[in-house]
Amino acid sequence: MDDPVLVERVADGVALVTLHRPAAMNALSIAMRARLAEVMRALDHDEAIRCVVLTGAGERAFTAGLDLTELGTQPGALSAANAVGPEANPVRAIESCRKPVIGAINGVAITGGFEVALACDILIAAEHARFADTHARVGVMPGWGLSQKLSRWIGPARAKELSLSGNFLDAATAERWGLVNRVVPAAALRGAAIALASDIASADPAFVVAYKRLIDDGYALPFGEAMALEHERSTAANAQVTPESVAARRAAVQSRGRAQRGAPPT
Repeated sequence: MDDPVLVERVADGVALVTLHRPAAMNALSIAMRARLAEVMRALDHDEAIRCVVLTGAGERAFTAGLDLTELGTQPGALSAANAVGPEANPVRAIESCRKPVIGAINGVAITGGFEVALACDILIAAEHARFADTHARVGVMPGWGLSQKLSRWIGPARAKELSLSGNFLDAATAERWGLVNRVVPAAALRGAAIALASDIASADPAFVVAYKRLIDDGYALPFGEAMALEHERSTAANAQVTPESVAARRAAVQSRGRAQRGAPPT
């Protein structure tokens, strides 16, 4: 049997994870979900990996969600929609990785696949990518976070429009609504995601992990509590920073800024 989740080291500090069931639109089978949990756990513990890119095989689908064929033949398979453990819940598997995860949305992300996309920290979409929440159409309540996350990303009115209608959202509108960071041609998707992952991987890995956690933990709190959380963690972390370490990094930051403006480094 082919591996349902492929892992490739594509650059220094960057791993590319591919949901690999293209004939089934990368549907989230039992085997795929278990393998994804194994892969994300391994990458989380791999000190050589600093950022992860998650995508789907082929150009049709990022993932079409739970495998409906399997749901109709496996007793208790629908319980996966409310599973808590990462071996059955792919959102938990992705979120268990402390390192940033960039979703490279190469096709449709439907229902459970939409929830998997929302588990990523950053989304980049191909021009033909589309998103849909069909929970209301199939009569199954979301259990992997879509009902709460989507409204926080794009606002409750737009979230209700998508979730209550089951209509598709095209990539250009998804970018305009703030769901995806950018839209690129399909042929450029992998390169764009890996380039961004490489930028993230070039920063201090422990700091990136801590900063991602601060953003996520704070976002889950009321604003006042989130500000207090930032102050608490910032005070503790910055007490360990020396003027010498800041000075040592300052030249590298300035050189990188000049390079990003197109100016030659000096």
